[in-house]
Amino acid sequence: MTGREEEPRVVIRDKRRIDPTSGTVRVPAGEQPAGARPGADPAGEQMSEHEATVDGGQPAVVDDDSAGGDVVRQLAERTEDLQRVTAEYANYRRRVDRDRQLVVDQAAERFATQLFPIVDDIERARDHGDLTGAFKVVADRVLGLLDGLGVEAFGKAGDPFDPALHEAVMHDTSADVQVPTATTVLRQGFRRGDRVLRTAMVAVTDPEPVAAASADGATDGTVPAQPGEGPASD
Repeated sequence: MTGREEEPRVVIRDKRRIDPTSGTVRVPAGEQPAGARPGADPAGEQMSEHEATVDGGQPAVVDDDSAGGDVVRQLAERTEDLQRVTAEYANYRRRVDRDRQLVVDQAAERFATQLFPIVDDIERARDHGDLTGAFKVVADRVLGLLDGLGVEAFGKAGDPFDPALHEAVMHDTSADVQVPTATTVLRQGFRRGDRVLRTAMVAVTDPEPVAAASADGATDGTVPAQPGEGPASD
């Protein structure tokens, strides 16, 4: 043979269990160290659960106090968000309930207002004695509708005159009254709760000026002079 025979390669394998450099136990390839999780990285298992690797390979220790502070801050933020959403929802519910009640009240008042002319006819028939028979049955049902809506009539002869409740269409004077009085009711008024739906149309009687002056004189303790007499002397 002209060529030089190739010498066999010599391979030296270090099968020592202890690494002479680091002093750690070597793990054969394909095996998991004792106590390691299946599929876990043996190198990663050697790191503490409180350590992390940063650039440069230096382990960084995680501060437990800092992590706890972040959790507390996040919990406070979530609690604040929940309280704000709860308050907004409560305000929304109150606003919806108020608007719904307002719609119901407006519908009831609108319907009651349409019944007022019918009630006026019923009252005129009652005054003339014509509210009998089937007409009376219908009249009672109409008045029952107003009662069901919470509407009540007001305005009676002898009530003190109130501009918020009465509409004065006639005026006269009399010595029999001390204050302006609704002596005649020409048309009833209606209200629902505190809301006046229609004022009562009345004739108002005012006290006579002479009677008012006499009342003032009696209050002062003086006696008004009689016709033909001079002023009283002490």
